[in-house]
Amino acid sequence: MQPTRGYVFGPVYSRRLGWSLGVNNIPYKVCSYTCIYCQLGRTIRLTTERRRYSSPEELVREVAEALEKHRNVDYVSFVPDGEPTLDTALGTELRLIGELGARTAVLTNSSLLWIEDVRRDLSEASLVSLKIDAGDEQTWRAVDRPAPGLSFQKLLEGIYVFAEERPTDIITETMLVRGFNDDKASIEKIADIVARVEPRRAYILVPTRPPAEDWAMPPDEERLVEAHEVFRERGLDVELLTAPEPRAPRLRGDNPLEEVYATLAVHPLPEDVVAKLLEEAGIPAQEGLQALLGRGDVARIEYRGRMFLARRPRPAGLWRRKHG
Repeated sequence: MQPTRGYVFGPVYSRRLGWSLGVNNIPYKVCSYTCIYCQLGRTIRLTTERRRYSSPEELVREVAEALEKHRNVDYVSFVPDGEPTLDTALGTELRLIGELGARTAVLTNSSLLWIEDVRRDLSEASLVSLKIDAGDEQTWRAVDRPAPGLSFQKLLEGIYVFAEERPTDIITETMLVRGFNDDKASIEKIADIVARVEPRRAYILVPTRPPAEDWAMPPDEERLVEAHEVFRERGLDVELLTAPEPRAPRLRGDNPLEEVYATLAVHPLPEDVVAKLLEEAGIPAQEGLQALLGRGDVARIEYRGRMFLARRPRPAGLWRRKHG
């Protein structure tokens, strides 16, 4: 068991979930994948071993306190620094949060759905988002870079069983990366899998924030239009998410700097957006930005000509920093 820590951040605004109170139940970059496009960087501990990573009592207490302050939250969402289903406390936490009267969501990479206990834990959620990035083993290994011991066949079996059981609302997310899974043949294979899942909505995403690998780039617009049509032809309610999440109209907490800092742990933000949010909260932009950067684990990262702030607890020498 790890020491007690802060589990809750936000609320933040999401096009998929509305106002979402974030829950981070996994230590930084403990995951079963090390995806080339991950906005949190490369995985530090690549594993499929499930164990207790969080304290249900502390986590649910933090959620309850946050819900008292933020009564208009649409979902309490498990969107951690790693794969949420690695935590054996997940099912208990989802059940207890549900007893508070809140809707819950879990964003999972789908890699452990072949394990019955994982499916049972996820059945406690109001909504589950399944990641489906590939239609064959070679592409899956190239894009998602799974932990040893996982296989594409296991992945599909778990996804299909969970979809057949359908204990909760299901949506899917597919990240398209130029030159890896954006050709028509790859998209058709992915769409066939998603169609069998029959999600309420299928989302197609592209890298919009600094990825783990600098060369993980968004597909061309023509490819995205083609992908949308391929999904639509299979009867899917599909939506393209090809730009960073729209920023929340305002910061909603009592401590704006802490709210931004907590959000940066799992959600890099454009620097100009952070500056605007801070100014609207009554904090001079440069003063607030310097305070965030001065913490030591927040850095400025350039991606596709735009500056982002991101938080990654790694040695300073590994940061791609830009000062100015």
